[in-house]
Amino acid sequence: MHKATAAEVFGVAVEQVSSDQRRSAKAINFGLIYGMSAFGLAKQLGISRAQSQDYIGRYFTRYPGVQEYMDHTKAIAAEQGYVETIYGRRLYLPDIKASNAIARQAAERTAINAPMQGTAADIIKRAMVSVDAWLASSGLNARMTMQVHDELIFEVDTSQVDELVVGIKSAMEGAAELLVPLIVDVGVGDNWDQAH
Repeated sequence: MHKATAAEVFGVAVEQVSSDQRRSAKAINFGLIYGMSAFGLAKQLGISRAQSQDYIGRYFTRYPGVQEYMDHTKAIAAEQGYVETIYGRRLYLPDIKASNAIARQAAERTAINAPMQGTAADIIKRAMVSVDAWLASSGLNARMTMQVHDELIFEVDTSQVDELVVGIKSAMEGAAELLVPLIVDVGVGDNWDQAH
């Protein structure tokens, strides 16, 4: 999805999208879902407000399911006072019916964000448990050193990198069963920056 957005925004073929362009498109996709204004998008992309407003219109026309999700989620949140992750973790939204528009709109943005970001957090925790169990039984000289959002960082003996990559990729991709596959990208380097 982020590559497709990047291809459209930057006017390149999907196969030619760079990692920096994909990263920018990811910010755009999430920004629009969470209410980024035409001004904010114009500033982020270095384009005019008119161009960004046109892009926002085309985005929601091309992806009507996004607007439907946003509207449905706000309605559910207003009805029940909370939203949930796929795994049932709840976030209560006391301001979802606030008379103060700023407080209500902030709660609505949170309602849209929380199920996705919360589910992503649930999935990475499940992946960590799965990877930890696999590592314990693998006999590899490796350890998980940290988690950053949807990334896990490992230290591993250089001679065991290939085996570690296969095992971790499998464990992480199996952390959740969704309607779309979980795809794990792996980077290797002497440090986290090089692995990107």
